[in-house]
This record gives sequence, C-alpha cells and structure tokens, in this order.
Amino acid sequence: MRRTAARAALAGALAVVAPLLAACAGDTDGGLLAAPPSRVEVDTPELRRLREEAGIEPCRAPAPADPVEGGLPELALGCLGGGETVELSALRGPAVVQLWASWCGPCRRELPLFQTFHERHGERVQVLGVNTQDQMLSTALELLDETGATFPHVADPGADLTAVDDMPIRGLPGIVLVDAEGRVAYRELREVTSVEELEQLVTDELGVRL
Repeated sequence: MRRTAARAALAGALAVVAPLLAACAGDTDGGLLAAPPSRVEVDTPELRRLREEAGIEPCRAPAPADPVEGGLPELALGCLGGGETVELSALRGPAVVQLWASWCGPCRRELPLFQTFHERHGERVQVLGVNTQDQMLSTALELLDETGATFPHVADPGADLTAVDDMPIRGLPGIVLVDAEGRVAYRELREVTSVEELEQLVTDELGVRL
C-alpha cells in the first residue's frame, strides 16, 4: 500500500512539473534560457547625482543617419545616468567603443587607459563607453568616479548590443572601432593593456595617425 501511494504521489508531481519544463525548453536559445527584457532604469535622480559627482561628460546624440551595411546595429541606448539617447547605427567615426561592466576586472584596468586616450585624442577620435551586461548601474557610476573615466557612457543593462547576431563579442572587455562611414572596422574580445596599444590599434584599423 505504501509503495502504491508513493508511486501515485510521484506520478502526480511529474504531471505538474513536466509542462513547466516543456515551457522552459521552448524559451531556450542554443540550450540557454532566454533572458527576460531588462527593467533596469538608466535615468533616475540617484543615477543623475552620481553621474554629476563623477564629472562624466554628457552623451552626444549623433546626427540622424541611415544604417550602413557593416555598421553598428539599429539600437538606441540611453545615456548612463541620464542624458541624450544614442542611436548606435548613426554613429560615425573615427570612434572607439569600449564594452565594459562594473563586475569585470579587466574592464576596471582598462577604463583609465581609455580616459587617457580620450584626453589626448578626443578631438579627433570619439570615445564612447557601453556599460553592458550590468544590472548595478550605481556601482558602475561609482567605478567611473573611482577610475576617473569621464568620457561619455551609454547603458545596455539587458546586453542588447552583444545579443545582435552580427556582433559576435560575447564576453568582456570588448572593443569596437567605427570608421568615418559608420562601418565597423574592428571588433574583438580583448583587454587593452596600454594607451600606446590603443593608439596603434586606431592607427592600424582606422588609418588615423596619432
């Protein structure tokens, strides 16, 4: 009797769980559960305060422009801590785009290097940070304050940029170089270890002599 009751209880439990497992399997992509849409606010009074205290430069929305083949995807990202929205597909270079997150150790080391590059060459080469895969935006702004990285940054808490099929950078840190026509000239998952390395990369890939 006890075994019969146990089998009945197990069968009932499986009948409840099986539809749930099937539903989860239907939401998978390549064996991974699909991430829900991000509900993280990128512009709040607290984030604005942190951004102002850190002295981060305002985002500059690029002039309206049609997407180009081989360019950045049609994705509008809000300025980290408030400000203008940046339509990535309208970005025209020469430009350096750094993909980073507050939990990424190599990103922390990179931020001061990109800042130095911005201070040296910002009038000729635009530098834009994309805080991605990051749910703790207040922590991200505190990191910018700590590292002195005051160049403009947009927020991509839902990792929408790295989810695009033709943007194969799936980890951090990442770097993307955009030419004057808006095409992606270079993109790679890598850590930049010196300002000179970044300068050489811009010269080699974008043809900008620094």
